[in-house]
Amino acid sequence: MIDESPLAMPQSVQKSRLTTKQLQILLVLGSSIIVLLLLGLCLHFISSGAFDPWAVGINTASPRQAPPPCLSQACLKAAERLSASADPFAQPCDHFLFNCGPKEVLSSGGREKRRGEAEGQSGRMQGERWSNRGRNAGRARETETFAVTPSVQSAQRTAVLQLIREILESTDRPGSEDSAEQKARRFYSTCMDTERIEKAGPEPFLKLIEKLGGWAVFGKWNRRDFNATLSLLMKDYFTFPFFNIYVGSGPSDNNTGHQQKYIQIDQPDIQIPVEWISKKPIPISRKKKVQDLRHFLLSRVQLLSLLGVPSSSTSQHMGMFIQLSSELAQFTSPLLYRLQHQLLYHRLTVGELQAQAPAIDWLGCLQASFHPLTVRESDVVYLHNLPYITHMSKIIRKWWFTKKFSHSDTLHTFMILSLLNTVIPALDSRFFEIQRNFSAVLGNMEEVVPRWSHCVQQTEIGFNTVLQNLIRERVGVAEAEDLMHSVYSSLKSELADLPWRNQNPSILHKVMSLSPRLSPYTEFTTKEKLDEQYSNVVIIEGDYFSNYLQSLILQRKNRNKVFSHMSISNTLAVTPHLTGNEIHFPLGMFLPPLFHASFPRAVNYAVLGMLMAKDILHLLMPHIQAQSQAPETVSQCVWALYGNLTGGPDRAQQAPITPAQRWETWAQYSALQIALQAYQDSLTQLEDTSLSGLYHNRLFFAAFLQVSCDFELHYDHLPFADSFLLATICMKSDFCPQSMICSHNIPEHFKQSC
Repeated sequence: MIDESPLAMPQSVQKSRLTTKQLQILLVLGSSIIVLLLLGLCLHFISSGAFDPWAVGINTASPRQAPPPCLSQACLKAAERLSASADPFAQPCDHFLFNCGPKEVLSSGGREKRRGEAEGQSGRMQGERWSNRGRNAGRARETETFAVTPSVQSAQRTAVLQLIREILESTDRPGSEDSAEQKARRFYSTCMDTERIEKAGPEPFLKLIEKLGGWAVFGKWNRRDFNATLSLLMKDYFTFPFFNIYVGSGPSDNNTGHQQKYIQIDQPDIQIPVEWISKKPIPISRKKKVQDLRHFLLSRVQLLSLLGVPSSSTSQHMGMFIQLSSELAQFTSPLLYRLQHQLLYHRLTVGELQAQAPAIDWLGCLQASFHPLTVRESDVVYLHNLPYITHMSKIIRKWWFTKKFSHSDTLHTFMILSLLNTVIPALDSRFFEIQRNFSAVLGNMEEVVPRWSHCVQQTEIGFNTVLQNLIRERVGVAEAEDLMHSVYSSLKSELADLPWRNQNPSILHKVMSLSPRLSPYTEFTTKEKLDEQYSNVVIIEGDYFSNYLQSLILQRKNRNKVFSHMSISNTLAVTPHLTGNEIHFPLGMFLPPLFHASFPRAVNYAVLGMLMAKDILHLLMPHIQAQSQAPETVSQCVWALYGNLTGGPDRAQQAPITPAQRWETWAQYSALQIALQAYQDSLTQLEDTSLSGLYHNRLFFAAFLQVSCDFELHYDHLPFADSFLLATICMKSDFCPQSMICSHNIPEHFKQSC
């Protein structure tokens, strides 16, 4: 037997065996260490975003670290909404067929009609002709019913109203009772005090009638001069019974950037119902429906009854009032007719107007209306229905001087009822209900808004400057301006790259010369200046009618500021507008849920940045249509790509969309690209934050998809979901990882041409 123990072996053999075992152990240990090091390195890369497939094409200020999460209250709310969204890249070849499932109904209200019905029978056929998963998506569209989706503009407007409400109802800013801010709050408070308003009934208006010298329907009237009464109504009560007056530019000033403002005189907002119809040989005539006239008469009788007018007096005066109203209405005409027959912007001096319509003391009325500004006979005014103005003058002279028309009683009644129509919002609810019921009979169903919303809007009319300052305090102005300038810069680059019909298109020069500005863009008005501006405004606690009359005077003063070349912004505006060589972006656009200063920029650019770009494109659309074929070509390509994906070559050759839909397709598609490029440019300057674990392009696309589910984004309904445009952009760019791009049945030329 051979002894194989180490002690029996030669020393050299033992050393050899020990050396081999040591090498094996070292090899195992070394391999383990290398594996652990590689694993740790991988984990580090993954946590830092190095292995993130969405890092493709991203050039950030800090590319080696994942951006920190946004933890503000606004971001937490946004993250909650975002978590309800479907992932557009979970099934990239199916998702564009339908992207707003039941989850979104909870957060957005969903969509009212069946999605398949909204997209037409072709949409359902597309789902059936697609893959098995596509067919299932198509069936889901046919059976799923959704609630109403609000438009994005209505959502923005609601956000502005809610913010103003919070401002007016807040008690954390005590101040002097004479401050402009406290006057605005007091006005809002008296408007909300419906108990006192109901208790007052018609008494405030009856006292106002006495102040104006009485009314013939009560048997008491001091027969004040017609033009004196008219001037008083225009000056102190912002009421225009026989014609409208406002301030605006001349007919060509918007194209030239000229800022001169002129008095504009237009036909009135006539109370009596009329229907305009074309009738030969007379170009246009009016057909007054007997039934509508009866309802109109009944509504006026009901108003007089609330005022306590005796029934005998009502019968006598209402018949004459209807006759006068009908005569005046005969010479009004719809805007389209006046545009076609070149009745707009008829230029006259005040003196020339006096000669053509002598019944009105034009100089006296205009001086009263624009007090303390000076109006001269040589001043130019623009008329927007001169035939009406001249006939109105003849009708007034007839009713004033003809004995059978009881002299000027009816003219005075017409003016008093016009004043009543102006102040109805400040009277008890019975007056409003009469007006609302009459509108309903005519088929004009007015939305019943909450009392707080009504009072916010009434407060804004008189205290817009105060509210704009308070809103500006709550909006991230620096972030808003960065977004505005970045998106507009990207838009200019996008339009510059379009193929134009000539080498120097005028629209391109206009775009390059426009200056984007926040509106109002003037320097922040100090509290002291605001208090001085509203020093003569008296707002009485518990007297809403008196306060409402004060707001009418403020309206007139605000209009006069426009005449003095001052820019007056609408606090409730939520879309950009062109003014001369400037494009104004109202502050109301920059509010949650579409924007917040603390949001990751990916969210702000994907949501509001995209909407801003599309609004600008719509403003410029007529000029672009006339000077470039590119929008038509791109929209046809996008639609053909959709047809190719969902229905094969036969489908791809069809284009069953309207011209309006084609332009909307281009606007949405281009706006999304503009916003995405602007966001990419911003990342080279400053790192972004994350939301719900998403960041950069992934968060951009998720935010866009969420807003497209929450709100209706389009001026015209598109035949495909917004996520299809997102998928199309991924196909033609390097902004998305290849693993998340649908490449099924996509000819290469589509990617290049769209």
